[in-house]
Amino acid sequence: MYLLALFGCALLYTYFRIRSKHRPPLPPGPPADPIIGHLRLIPPDGQETLFYELGKKYGDVMYLHVLGRPLVVLNSVQAAVDLLDKRSANYSDRPRFLPFELMGWNATMALLPYGKQLRRHRRMVQQYLASSKCLDYQPIQRREARSLLQNLLRNSDSREHCLRRFSISIIIRIVHGHQITSDDDPYVQITQAAAHIIRNAGPPGQTPIDFFSFLQYLPSWFPGAYYAGFAKENKPAIDTLHDYPFEDVSAQMAEGTAKPSFLSKQLEARRRAGANYPNTIEDIKGAAGAIYLAGVDTTWSSISIFFLAMVLNPEHQARAQQEIDNVIGPSRLPEFGDRPSLPYVECVMQETLRWNSAVPSGIPHRSLEDDIYNGMFIPKGSLIIPNTRGMTLDDKIYKDPAMFNPARYLPKPDGNAEPYPSAFGFGRRICPGRHLANASVWIALVSILATLDISKAVDDNGKEITPEVAFSSGITSHPHPYRCSIRPRNKITRVLIEGSDVSEGTY
Repeated sequence: MYLLALFGCALLYTYFRIRSKHRPPLPPGPPADPIIGHLRLIPPDGQETLFYELGKKYGDVMYLHVLGRPLVVLNSVQAAVDLLDKRSANYSDRPRFLPFELMGWNATMALLPYGKQLRRHRRMVQQYLASSKCLDYQPIQRREARSLLQNLLRNSDSREHCLRRFSISIIIRIVHGHQITSDDDPYVQITQAAAHIIRNAGPPGQTPIDFFSFLQYLPSWFPGAYYAGFAKENKPAIDTLHDYPFEDVSAQMAEGTAKPSFLSKQLEARRRAGANYPNTIEDIKGAAGAIYLAGVDTTWSSISIFFLAMVLNPEHQARAQQEIDNVIGPSRLPEFGDRPSLPYVECVMQETLRWNSAVPSGIPHRSLEDDIYNGMFIPKGSLIIPNTRGMTLDDKIYKDPAMFNPARYLPKPDGNAEPYPSAFGFGRRICPGRHLANASVWIALVSILATLDISKAVDDNGKEITPEVAFSSGITSHPHPYRCSIRPRNKITRVLIEGSDVSEGTY
């Protein structure tokens, strides 16, 4: 029996050796350890920076493996477009994200494998967040941007809290039909808990339990089992995120008091279609949760990154403010209709998305079949990592990429005519909420620039404090805590902020 097993292993080894000789080489990559591969090389945090640095030596398409599991890192937009866009049929799947499954994100669109369920979810979300439909949400975004200004004016020391509430308020109003009016609101408590969990759940698809699923059955103190314990401990909070809004909106619909929202639209469609409705209750809950997962943390992080950039680059803040003054004047706050007339403000926003992306390594894709790209073999089942950090620091595309320089996007000779960053993913997994997120970030940034000055904080001795440029890791990345000074630009802008209307509107 043992001889037969050894003979079988020898045959398999010979087969794969012969097969490998007749296929193109794998993409280049650093030397690996026997058996464990690059396990010791890949850190638990900051993987996007490591991949970027390795890419300088090994190229735009790089191969690594961990315990036999192949990873292909894409460090250029061109490679991502060629594979994830142009060959999307092969690269639209996802690997399993076991910690997120254990938490209860099973029916979440961003994490679903490619198939019928994903297509149903995307159809639900795209219909509600299409670019034309998002025009209807501009009154909500404008109102929340003005509420943000008032909150920053009153609570400038609680900047991150104000930014988080801005992001949460927009998503909760659009998805659940609920307007947040206080920090004690249960929706605020639920979403804040979920945000903490998501940021601390580890790199998707790359935690120890993603490689060794048996670790989920061991105590969290066991080496490698931490994320399984973390996921199980926090599952009730994620269940609440899915269940509470659904039950709340269902009750409002029964009473006839529900406001227009994604949830109320799906529930009404289900009621009318009856057995013919294609989506289950869990599908509807999952799609609503996916909008939160994709929208709140990324918007909040992007605006926080903007504040950090303005503290460190006051000359670009001054130039954007001058453009706003010339176009809008001192008598009103910015509107969405002003956007085409404010090209430098647009550049500031795009540079914020590029300089330090809120999603620095993307969410891994998975190849369904063997493939060959530019003479390199990509095995079936590979994790494909669209390394946003590498793409946005690509010095073949961006001159002095580490610098914050909004003028890089302006046409020559005023700028370098460099392309806007690819901030929302690729192919069939591109973020369906990108139009909403883009508009939310823009109205926040232009409103802040028009009315507030952001500068370095000072210590007790009156010395300016220069913030460190450092970020957390996870699905989303936030700047490490930093201080800054936020003040009205002048008496006129203070009056504009204090007098702005933040009452509930309609859409």
